[in-house]
This record gives sequence, C-alpha cells and structure tokens, in this order.
Amino acid sequence: MKTRQTATEVLQGDAMPWRLMENHIHLYHREIVSAEQADAMGMRMSSILWEKIDVGGQVLPHYHDVVEIIHITVGTVKLLCNGEWQTFKSGDTFHVPAGVVHSVANAGDAPSEQISIFVPVDEQAPANSFFGTTLVADIYSAQIR
Repeated sequence: MKTRQTATEVLQGDAMPWRLMENHIHLYHREIVSAEQADAMGMRMSSILWEKIDVGGQVLPHYHDVVEIIHITVGTVKLLCNGEWQTFKSGDTFHVPAGVVHSVANAGDAPSEQISIFVPVDEQAPANSFFGTTLVADIYSAQIR
C-alpha cells in the first residue's frame, strides 16, 4: 500500500539543477513533479517540467503517448503547430494531444522558459470537474501581518 503525502513540500528553484535533455538542442529541465511524487499525492501525472531553451535551441520534432500542456513563461518561441511553424510569446499556452507531432524552438535573443505538463491519457477515466475549495478559520492570516 502506498503512503500518501500529507504535508506541503517546497522545492526551491535555486536548489534544483538544470539538467541537459538529451536528443534535443540546448534544452535543459528541472523536474518539478515526477511520476513518483504524483503517485505520493494521489494524482495521475507523468511529469511536470520547468524547461529552458537556450538561444538557438530547440525541442526537436516528436510526439508522446501522453497529453502535453506547454505554458511559455519567458521569451519568444516558434511552435511546430499542426504542421506549420508559428511564433508565440510568454503567457501563451499550447495543448498538444497524444500522438501529435510538435516542436518548440527559441525564437529570441535570450533563453526562453516554459512549464511542460505531461498527463496520461485514459479513455476510461471519469469525467473531470473543477476543484472544490473549503475555507478554514482565519487563524493563519494574522501570521503574515
């Protein structure tokens, strides 16, 4: 039986090394949620990566057996989108279905960054719904003042 995570875990960005992603050009990543961490939290997730593409770098054309959601946080990129290259900027988000060929290339004069979320595809999964929130007694707010 798996033990579920019951406390908030903090990963500090400065303590996470950038690791080179093989088979791509000047692509680095920090894994901010691994499959094992997702299991510990009780959610279906393959991985969540914080990625950096250096100037002249590119995630080469490829496809996955998972859905990928890519959110550009820094810079300008070109996306191979439905067979055509298009330019996008920080704040833009791409939803890439499983099996669809895609690529992201840095299109600027400084490194670009993105958050890439990889979600397993499960045709038998129950319908999703927006999350619920329960407010608790306001005993914590006084601590930040």
